[in-house]
Amino acid sequence: MAPPSAARALCSAARLGVPRRPRSATAAAAASPRGAAPLPAADSGGARPVVPPPPPPPRGAEREPPPAVDFGDPREAFRSKSSAELLRGLVVLGLCAVGPLVEHNRELLQVCQRVLGQALFERLMKMTFYGQFVAGEDQEAIKPLIRRNQAFGVGAVLDYSVEEDLSAEEAERKELDSCTSAAEKETGGAEQREKQYRAHRGFGDRRGGVISARTYFYADEAKCDQHMETFLRCIDASGGSSENGFSAIKLTALGRPQFLLQFSEVLVKWRRFFHQMAAEQGQAGRAALEMKLEAEKLQEALANLGIATKAESQHWFTGENLGMSGTVDLLDWNSLIDSRTKLSKLLLVPNMQTGQLEPLLSRFTEEEDLQMKRMLQRMDVLAKRATEKGVRLMVDAEQSYFQPAISRLTLEMQRRFNRDRAIIFNTYQCYLKEAYDNVTVDVELSRREGWHFGTKLVRGAYMEQERERAAQIGYEDPINPTYEKTNEMYHRCLDYILEEIKHNRKANVMVASHNEDTVKFTLRRMMELGIHPSEKKVYFGQLLGMCDQITFPLGQAGFPVYKYVPYGPVNEVLPYLSRRAQENRGFMQRANRERDLLWREVKRRLLTGSLFSPNH
Repeated sequence: MAPPSAARALCSAARLGVPRRPRSATAAAAASPRGAAPLPAADSGGARPVVPPPPPPPRGAEREPPPAVDFGDPREAFRSKSSAELLRGLVVLGLCAVGPLVEHNRELLQVCQRVLGQALFERLMKMTFYGQFVAGEDQEAIKPLIRRNQAFGVGAVLDYSVEEDLSAEEAERKELDSCTSAAEKETGGAEQREKQYRAHRGFGDRRGGVISARTYFYADEAKCDQHMETFLRCIDASGGSSENGFSAIKLTALGRPQFLLQFSEVLVKWRRFFHQMAAEQGQAGRAALEMKLEAEKLQEALANLGIATKAESQHWFTGENLGMSGTVDLLDWNSLIDSRTKLSKLLLVPNMQTGQLEPLLSRFTEEEDLQMKRMLQRMDVLAKRATEKGVRLMVDAEQSYFQPAISRLTLEMQRRFNRDRAIIFNTYQCYLKEAYDNVTVDVELSRREGWHFGTKLVRGAYMEQERERAAQIGYEDPINPTYEKTNEMYHRCLDYILEEIKHNRKANVMVASHNEDTVKFTLRRMMELGIHPSEKKVYFGQLLGMCDQITFPLGQAGFPVYKYVPYGPVNEVLPYLSRRAQENRGFMQRANRERDLLWREVKRRLLTGSLFSPNH
C-alpha cells in the first residue's frame, strides 16, 4: 500500500520543488573535477544552461599582498577593548578555568539570583559573564557593539540565543513524544527502525554533553511559528546593522524532529545500498566520488528489487543522460532516486539481508502531513527573507541522527537560492568520520549544476553525547577516534574547498575555529593558492568573548572575519551562558595564551600610563 500524502511530502522534501535540469555534455566537460575525466553534468533548471566557471580574477602586480598577521601582539589584538573590558575578560576567563565553579555554575547562578534580587543580579551578569559573551538584550542594544567591531574589520553572525529552561524530565518527555509517529505509538513499530534513528529515553534530553549549541525541543506548531518569527527578526537585524552579515538558524526549531529522523534514515539506507552495490562490484574502500557502478548491473539490481523493470530503468537512464559512459556514480544515483522513481517508493528502503524493499513507515496522520509541509514552508520563508535582505543564512549542524536530513534540506535550499551568490551556508562537522565524503559530494554537485557552494566548517559540538549514545544503544560510533584525527579531517576538508575556490570562484567557506594552528594553515594555503582576502571567498569565525587575539588581527589585516554574536534577555540566555562557561573551562585548561595576552596588555597600559586613557 502506497504511503499517503504526508509520505509523499517527506519524499518531496528531497527536492523542495527544485526542477530537474537537463544534462549537457559541454557543461560536463567544463565542470569536471580537477585532474579527472569529464563527468556528466546535472540540469540547469530548464531555463539556464550550466556555463563554464569564470576564469579566476587576475592576480599579481595589481593587488597588494595581504599584510602579515601577528597573533602574538596584545596591543593589536585588544586595540578595540577598553581597560575595563580587559579586566572583565581576565576575571571571567579565569573563573571559567576553575572546575568546581563551572561544574555547579547553574546552582550558583540561581543562588545569586535569590540573594541579590532580579535587578542586582542582572547588573552583576552584565558586568561579568553576560557582558563577556552576549551582545545585548535585543536588536537595538547590540548595534553599538556591532558598529565598534565593524570599525576594526570584524563582522557579525547574529544568533538569538534564548532557550526554554526545561527540566531534564520535561525535555525527555517532549523529545520522545515529538520523535515518534502516531502509528509507531499505536503499534510499537519504532522498534523496527534502526537504533540510531529513533528516540531513546536515556538520551531524550539532547542538552547533555553539548557545548556551544542551543537546543530546541518541539512543543507544537505555534511554537515553531514563534521560532520562525524570531529568526526573521534576526535576519532583519543583520540586514539593518551590518553589511554582508550572517544569521544562524537551526532546523529543529522549525518543525517536528520526527521527520528529520525518518528522512535521515531513508537517505542513509539508500546511500548504504549504493555502497553495498559498489562493494559487490569490487570497489569497497574507495572514496564516495570514486565509486562507479556498472550501469547494466545496476539496472539488474533495480529490477530485482522491484523498483523498475530493466526497460523502465533504461528509459530513465536515457532521459537523465546517465550511464552514457557505462557507469553511474553517487551523484547520478541520487539524481535517479530523486527524479525518476515513483514518489511512494522513496519511503521504501532496501533491506540488505532480504534484498527486498520494505516500507519505513506504515502511515502518517493528516496532522503529521500538515506538520511536515509547514516545516518546509518555514524554511522557504526564511531563505526568501535572507535573499531579500542580502543576509547569508547559516544552517547550524545538529546531532548525527538528524544531520543527513538537515544537510539534504539545506542543500536543496542552496540549489534554489545560491544561483548568483552564496546565500545559504551548510555546516559540516569534521569530527564525523564521513565528513570528507559529505563535503566532496556536495561540492561536486554544486560544480555540475553551476550554483555557489557555501559552507561553515566546524569540529563539532556534540562529541561527548554522540559517543555515549552510540556505546549505550549499540551502533557504530560516528565520531573520529581521536582529536588528532578530527584535526586531520578538518584540514583535509578545508584544503579541498580551498582548492575548489582556486579553480572555480563559486565556492565559499567559513573557517569557524578557535584553533590558531588551523587559522595559520588557512592563511598559508590561501597564499599558496593565490586566494586574496579581498575576494571574500574565505571567512573566519570565532565566538564573541573568546579568541580576540585571532579575530581582531585578522580583521585589521583585511581578512573577512566574524564574531558569532548571541543576544537576548539576561534570564533567557542563562542556559547559553552556562554552556559557554563549560566550554571555556576546557579551552582555558588546554591553553592559557589568551589570558597571558590579556595580562600583557593590561601591564603595558599600566606601565605607559594609558590604563585609564581612551587612547591605548
